[in-house]
Amino acid sequence: MSKKEKKVKNQDDFLAKEAKEDAKQALDYTLDIPEDEIWTYHIEGLQEPRIGKQIKNYRQKKILVVIVLLIAIGLAIYFSLRAVHNETYKYEVLEDGTYELIKFSNPGNITTLTIENAETEDAQPITVLHEFAFNCDEKITDITIGKNVKQLDGKTFYSCWALRNIKVDPENEAYCDVDGVLYTKDMSTLICYPIDHDKYLREVYGYTDLKDDDGKPMEELWGTTETYDEAFLAKYNEETRTYVVPSTVKTLGELSLNYSNIVDLYLPEGLETIETFAVFKNTVLLNIYSYTCAGEITDTTAASIASFEKVYSSLPNGLQYIGSDAFTYDQGLTYMYIPASVSYIGHHAFWDTCYKEDGEVKGVDAMNVEADEDTFKASTTLGDQWRPQYDYRLFRKYVSVNYSATRAE
Repeated sequence: MSKKEKKVKNQDDFLAKEAKEDAKQALDYTLDIPEDEIWTYHIEGLQEPRIGKQIKNYRQKKILVVIVLLIAIGLAIYFSLRAVHNETYKYEVLEDGTYELIKFSNPGNITTLTIENAETEDAQPITVLHEFAFNCDEKITDITIGKNVKQLDGKTFYSCWALRNIKVDPENEAYCDVDGVLYTKDMSTLICYPIDHDKYLREVYGYTDLKDDDGKPMEELWGTTETYDEAFLAKYNEETRTYVVPSTVKTLGELSLNYSNIVDLYLPEGLETIETFAVFKNTVLLNIYSYTCAGEITDTTAASIASFEKVYSSLPNGLQYIGSDAFTYDQGLTYMYIPASVSYIGHHAFWDTCYKEDGEVKGVDAMNVEADEDTFKASTTLGDQWRPQYDYRLFRKYVSVNYSATRAE
């Protein structure tokens, strides 16, 4: 190491030693502050403490703070009230300036609703109802579709458990209703049979005071009880839980009859399409009948049955399309016949329409197909697990298919 390098090193060591001494002195430094001045002691070079001293313009500043708080509270109340309104109706403005109702959130006290104009400052017409706009509402019983609505579908009213009627303004050019059941204007598509429509019919036919065997109010009748004999139950089902689909209908729309309490369903020969989930989870459905008629049938009650030319069991001749889950969970059915005209059956179309009880297979225990096996498999598109299964030992077993079957009387 050169003399110059040794000199630089000695200087660095000296400076490091000085720095350590200064740091040690800084750590050992303390302020001797009298105890009674601990909160007011003024250290030279720092701002003087203001504890115990009057703030400059204190009154004016206090008034200003109060005013700001009052304004903030007022705005919070205003926007909270606005938020309640907006949470009930959610809209989207369309290109033509009208509105689409995206979501209706029932605050809990709305049972009847007319869909006409948006609840906004400009009050423009509502022309579109979004799918699932009324999803799972448990309070609303009656909906009226205004004259300007031109787009909706069965999903709009999905799982509206208390819904009894959907009425339509006669001036509406896209839709109509038949005694509270929603159709397209030309009556070619059944869009929505309200889930609780039979409760409305119970009121119409005077079944509002039904009691069970213990004298408690009962809204649903299933099977024969000690209180009601078979003749009474047959009349009750005929008047409140029988539905005749008009002869003009070509399509049972998606979710159109889901969760309904129909026991006897009459379908017109001429029906071509049964959409996805069309008759999903109708747990009390016992019979599907098809009918032919000479004229047009628009009366949807059992009274129209007398005018049928012919009535036969199960799905109608001429039917072409059965959508996915169309009859899923309809375990009250015991017979199913697939006419040769059917060219498409979606996945799980008849899923869980049978079950095993006390070792016996109940429900739809076989699929009866009009076409022979080769023709059916070659000409019909079949979705995965289209036919029902039941528990078989440790596995699930498909029900059998009877090909070249003759329709039951």
